[in-house]
Amino acid sequence: MCSCGPIRHAEGRLRSTEGARVTTADRPGRLLAISDLHIGYAENRALVEQMRPETDDDWLLVAGDVAETVADIRWALETLAGRFRKVIWAPGNHELWTHPKDTVTLRGVARYEHLVEVCRELGVTTPEDPYPVWEGPGGPVAVAPLFLLYDYSFLPAGCATKEEGLTYAHGTGVVCTDEHFLHPDPYPSREDWCRARVSETGRRLAEIPADLPTVLVNHYPLDRHPTEVLWYPEFAMWCGTRLTADWHRTYRVAAMVYGHLHIPRTTWLDGVRFEEVSVGYPREWRKRSESPGKLRRILPMEVGSGDRGAAPGVGRGRGGTR
Repeated sequence: MCSCGPIRHAEGRLRSTEGARVTTADRPGRLLAISDLHIGYAENRALVEQMRPETDDDWLLVAGDVAETVADIRWALETLAGRFRKVIWAPGNHELWTHPKDTVTLRGVARYEHLVEVCRELGVTTPEDPYPVWEGPGGPVAVAPLFLLYDYSFLPAGCATKEEGLTYAHGTGVVCTDEHFLHPDPYPSREDWCRARVSETGRRLAEIPADLPTVLVNHYPLDRHPTEVLWYPEFAMWCGTRLTADWHRTYRVAAMVYGHLHIPRTTWLDGVRFEEVSVGYPREWRKRSESPGKLRRILPMEVGSGDRGAAPGVGRGRGGTR
């Protein structure tokens, strides 16, 4: 298997064994995923404290929205990196906020680059690092964490421009907090930053060997279809970009892992599995029948994976603060 360019193979790393289970011949490693940990909530922080691998070879994909402050982000990723063979992180919008409660006041690209350096100190793989290859059950696949943002192209029905979409959203009162805290500096706008990220990321994905499938990990879905169940469809403007609508076909995707919507479920598009792996806010997960903080298995694929849908009366994301 080629390990040149953007690809790297699995590497062992020192980590704490406290609370971890030992791999046995009948329990091979798994590729697991979680997102939207939001550890600013004490209940969610407790969920992270309880998260453990089932084998020494488990990898964990973290698809963004760990927390709003650098200190909390560091604590969560350091905790998880000490337990799992490898942790792979893609940023969410909350990590990119310049929040008034955070002592780190960096904005835009400078904040993102600071978080990348924090991750590298912890041994956590970021979108700026070579893509590791999962060679366990269901592999080999290149695992690519992405940072793409959004460009307001998921417009509400009847709106033709970003300006019309934002006017409509303000009229309904459903406006993402990003409009206040997520700064694009030095780009003139978030959509300009998004387009630059899409261009550079597409170039890197194209360098993956053509015989190697991929697992793509992004905070936002690569296609608009997961947003069709939102209670407030105008919130879709802050949920991705049409520029990536064909990436699940172009880059031989075995699974597309995302979060942001707080609607944990599995959907399929063109034969490709889309996995929404959010924890969400306590007020959301308390209403679900499934235990909160359960890690989703991406590979090997769970038998019978289908559209899990949403818990009755609960699953449709409300928007507004994500």
